[in-house]
Amino acid sequence: MTAKGGATPSPGGLSGLANGRFFTVGLVTSWYSSNIGVLLLNKYLLSNYGFKYPIFLTMCHMSACALLSYAAIAWLRVVPMQLVRSRVQLAKIAALSLVFCGSVVSGNVSLRYLPVSFNQAVGATTPFFTAVFAYIMTVKRESWVTYLTLVPVVTGVIIASGGEPSFHLFGFIMCIGATAARALKTVLQGILLSSEGEKLNSMNLLLYMAPIAVILLLPATIFMEDNVVGITIELAKKDFTIVWLLLFNSCLAYFVNLTNFLVTKHTSALTLQVLGNAKGAVAVVVSILIFRNPVSVTGMLGYTLTVIGVILYSESKKRNKP
Repeated sequence: MTAKGGATPSPGGLSGLANGRFFTVGLVTSWYSSNIGVLLLNKYLLSNYGFKYPIFLTMCHMSACALLSYAAIAWLRVVPMQLVRSRVQLAKIAALSLVFCGSVVSGNVSLRYLPVSFNQAVGATTPFFTAVFAYIMTVKRESWVTYLTLVPVVTGVIIASGGEPSFHLFGFIMCIGATAARALKTVLQGILLSSEGEKLNSMNLLLYMAPIAVILLLPATIFMEDNVVGITIELAKKDFTIVWLLLFNSCLAYFVNLTNFLVTKHTSALTLQVLGNAKGAVAVVVSILIFRNPVSVTGMLGYTLTVIGVILYSESKKRNKP
């Protein structure tokens, strides 16, 4: 017993606590590594390496997600498998998959033209688009304080755009499209899969969305990125590194989704939100150190203002949660 009469934790209890903390730290580290790693590797492949095929790259990602999701759920039993109960539910998942494809492809296209730092600044405006789509599609109104926090989010991106030395209009439009599509998917998911019988956890949703995404991306790849497979084979003959880069990048894309799920499961959705706010800043710093892209004081001030707005938005949502 302690001097105050409380029970002293047993060595086994302390060991379990320490192991639990190490496990959580390991999960968070894996989450950061996979999220930032796939972003930087996408940028390297599409811009620096010269592999200018974002649709094919996205199809590789989705193929890996389909295969590894099945292995994780059917064989490793990371989560119980949830079955699709009707054609209507499958149609809803297909609609989500279409929006998801649009988001990922647009994001990858934008990385061909924009530095990661600016890409992340624009991506931070997701809460703005989420609030807009939620209002239009569900007539869901937030408090005036929540809407007020979106002002610095948008203002920051406008400032960052004006101060971005590597600004590219088409890349900017693609990045805005990717951000809007990501927000639309979130809102649509809440609407389409709202009933208890249709709700799927993120791992099972990915299991069904990824193969549909491959089917949707295959014709787009064939018609819009002519002979990409032949070109990739020719590249591999000259430098086999491209094969390893594509394989590693595709597996990393799956681990982004896996670690998202595991961090939320073992901590909370709020923790993931906080980590997400910090991830953008970390990705910006790392990308500048690696790619040496020019940055301006105006651009960094704009991005900082956007991040502050996102944090205020998250806090406002948390306080106004029923």
